[in-house]
Amino acid sequence: MSIESTTIDPRQQYANPPFPEQSQPSPGLEFKMQPKPDYGESSYQGSGKLANRIALITGGDSGIGRAVALAFAREGADVTISYLNEHEDAEETKKVVEQAGRSALTLPGDICDDKHCQSIVDQTVNRFGRIDILINNAAFMGKTVEKMDEFTPERVEKTFRTNIISMFHLVRHALPQMRPGSVIINTTSIQAYQPEFMILDYAATKGAIVTFTKGLAKKLIKQGIRVNAVAPGPVWTPFIPQSFTAEQTAHFGEHWDMERPAQPVELSPAFVFLASEDGSYVVGEVLGVTGAGGLP
Repeated sequence: MSIESTTIDPRQQYANPPFPEQSQPSPGLEFKMQPKPDYGESSYQGSGKLANRIALITGGDSGIGRAVALAFAREGADVTISYLNEHEDAEETKKVVEQAGRSALTLPGDICDDKHCQSIVDQTVNRFGRIDILINNAAFMGKTVEKMDEFTPERVEKTFRTNIISMFHLVRHALPQMRPGSVIINTTSIQAYQPEFMILDYAATKGAIVTFTKGLAKKLIKQGIRVNAVAPGPVWTPFIPQSFTAEQTAHFGEHWDMERPAQPVELSPAFVFLASEDGSYVVGEVLGVTGAGGLP
C-alpha cells in the first residue's frame, strides 16, 4: 500500500512574487506590508529546547527578530525585545511571546548609543536576573543607490554604528551577565559574500560581522560561551519596502535560485539550533540560510 507523500516544493511553500508595489520610509513597519511576512505564528511548534532561558533580541519587533522571538518563546524562553521606535510592531511581538506563556520586555531606543546598549542589558537583568542568549540582529539598510556619491558620510556612519559598532557595545555590556553555556548569535547576510553595490555600505557591515563573529568565538569559548552567526539570503521583511523601490519590492527574490524570498519563519529554526544544546559543538560558524545563494 502506498502512502501519499507530504513533501512540499520549497519554491512554492510561501508567497511568490510579484508582490504589490509598495514603499515605506525608514524604519519600515511590518504591519503595513502586503503580503504580511510569515513569522511562524500559525506554524512554529516548540519542544522545550530553550526552557527557562533568557534571551535579549535586538531588532526583535519585526522580520527575523520577531520570528526568533516567537520561536524562542515557544521553546520556553523569556524574551527582551529591543527595537528603535516601531511600537505597533513591537506590541505584536510581545503579544505572541506572552501567548506562548512566556514573559516579554519591550525596550525602544537607538542601539547606536552606547549608553542605550548598557541600559537594555541592565533592564533585562533587572527583570529576568541574567542573560543566557544575546541575539545581535538589529540593522539599518538605506535606500538603494546607483552612484558612489550617494553613500554620504551620514548614511555610512549610521549603517556602521547600527550594524556592527553596536555589537561591540552590546557584547561588552552583556558579557558580565552571561555564564558558561550562554550563547551569542549575530545576524550577518549573503551580502557579506556576494555584495551588491546598491547597498554596499550594508554589505560591508555584514562582512565585518562575519569577522567579528569568528574572532569573538575563539576568545569566548574559553569561557564556555558559544558565538556563531546566521547568514540569510533575501528575506521578506520591512527592510524591503524601506530600502528598495516599489518596482524592486514587487519583484523581490524573483530572480533568486529559489524564485522567491525567504519568509522570517524559515530563519528561526537556525537560531534555535545555534542557541540550544543541539548546537553545543558549533563555534565560530556562519550558518547560511540562503536559498541556494551559497557561502564560500
